[in-house]
Amino acid sequence: MRTENTIARKNKRLMIGCVLVVGFMVGMSFAAVPLYDLFCRVTGYGGTTQVGTAPSQDAVSDRTVTVRFDASKNRGLPWHFNPEQREITLRVGETGMAFYRAESVSSERTVGTATFNVTPLKAGQYFVKTECFCFTEQALDPGQVADMPVSFYIDPGILEDSNLDDTNTITLSYTFYRKKDAEESENEKAAATNENAAALESIQPLN
Repeated sequence: MRTENTIARKNKRLMIGCVLVVGFMVGMSFAAVPLYDLFCRVTGYGGTTQVGTAPSQDAVSDRTVTVRFDASKNRGLPWHFNPEQREITLRVGETGMAFYRAESVSSERTVGTATFNVTPLKAGQYFVKTECFCFTEQALDPGQVADMPVSFYIDPGILEDSNLDDTNTITLSYTFYRKKDAEESENEKAAATNENAAALESIQPLN
């Protein structure tokens, strides 16, 4: 009897340990995305741009940078999406504004979200947006056309970074996704979590 009780206690501890490990792994999987996003925003890693307020005009430099604009979209989004200008040349520290145009070719209201980055990737930490359509979801009615602005500047800190002395051109790229695609991704994560929980519940102590 004592042997059976000992085995039962060991099985119970083992099952609790498995639950804790799986719970930790699931929690880390959800935390990884916002933590990675924060890391990218702080460091500019992967060409992630920064968000800030308009710079002081005293910080404007004579050095110029040409910003080129690129656009693409996921196949699931029934929009046309293109930059309204190919490039803009501005001085470091000077605020620039560009426009992208989106047109819905859907028969129903659709909502999109935009991801973005710049190349070369090392310039991301110095590319600062003050206003951008990418900060919020964008909704278009059937056939609607929208001009979407983005305001930005090149942080004067780039002048002190010798790794960017040869950078005279930066490309700003956006990709639009349909909102439901992002929601489906979150639903898949939730389903995976439920499956893990169900699997743990099905574990029976060994006799």
